[in-house]
Amino acid sequence: MRKIEDRTFLALIVIVSLAFAWVLLPFFGAILWALIAAILFEPLNRRLLAKFPGRPNFTALLTLLVILAMVILPAITLGIFLLQEATAIYTHIESGQIDVSGYFRQVQALLPDWAISMLRRLGLGNISAIREKAADGIADSFQVLAAQTVVIGQRTFGFLVGLGVMLYLTFFLLRDGDAIVEKLRGSMPLHPAQRNALMTKFVTVIRATVKGSIIVAIVQGAVGGVVFWSLGIQAAVLWGVLMGFLSLLPAVGTGLVWVPVAIYLFVTGAVWQGVVLVFCGIFVIGLIDNILRPILVGRDARMPDYIVLISTLGGIELFGLNGIVIGPVIAALFMAVWEIVAAGRRSGWTSA
Repeated sequence: MRKIEDRTFLALIVIVSLAFAWVLLPFFGAILWALIAAILFEPLNRRLLAKFPGRPNFTALLTLLVILAMVILPAITLGIFLLQEATAIYTHIESGQIDVSGYFRQVQALLPDWAISMLRRLGLGNISAIREKAADGIADSFQVLAAQTVVIGQRTFGFLVGLGVMLYLTFFLLRDGDAIVEKLRGSMPLHPAQRNALMTKFVTVIRATVKGSIIVAIVQGAVGGVVFWSLGIQAAVLWGVLMGFLSLLPAVGTGLVWVPVAIYLFVTGAVWQGVVLVFCGIFVIGLIDNILRPILVGRDARMPDYIVLISTLGGIELFGLNGIVIGPVIAALFMAVWEIVAAGRRSGWTSA
């Protein structure tokens, strides 16, 4: 009879937990980013608490204001500029001020014979058809992006609610973080050594993923946008954001943006602009990751590039933009769990 009661209670725990997760699902993104913000800014909150002992509400509120000033407001401002720039470019394409097909014809006319022969060997000999498809694709992309501005406008209320939930939850995670962690430690059905190692890995992975990916992406995108702007390339903000987003993909990353633009500059006669862009792409934008990531993350927390690439793409496919963080975190936790298992077998605490 005792076994039946235990199994019934275990089933009840599973059902209630799944139901609670279902209730929270509409605010999954807000909860995720609140957790990330609390983990990233917990050291700052702890330092403020040391300066203002016994005032956890004040220090949590002060940390929240720092998050607003450093992260939320700049992100909203950048998003507004990005949407305005994308909409303006689409309007110029529709009105004919930007002739995408003409640009492709200009590039085609400047291609040397060996380049055309190589394209034919690769099955890309019909440049006119490629040009028209590419032009249509670019126009369609901007049309979709411009249409999203309407959708975003219609969902402004939902965005504000999610932002409010995120900030509200971040405040309590900052204020009551230690107590929440202790409750989790006492509730997790794991050996103490396993529990402590897993929770430590989780915090390390969150910080490593965000600091090593998101911050580096912001810096690369900002530098790339400044380079494009200084060279007089249109839509510098849009290209900078695109480079920042693509920099989350190792190996290829920002080169998917600046390499085609550099080629276009060379074939259209803007040689010195192309040389400057190549130099900045290789020795400035390209080296930011190698310089900043070890400083922000530390070499021990890095994952292999192929794991980061696959997990990021898979995360985006499953979770949208939230997958930028979720994918690498899941991959890192997977590796961490098996490292804990291996370490436990060596030390003997898995069988304790």
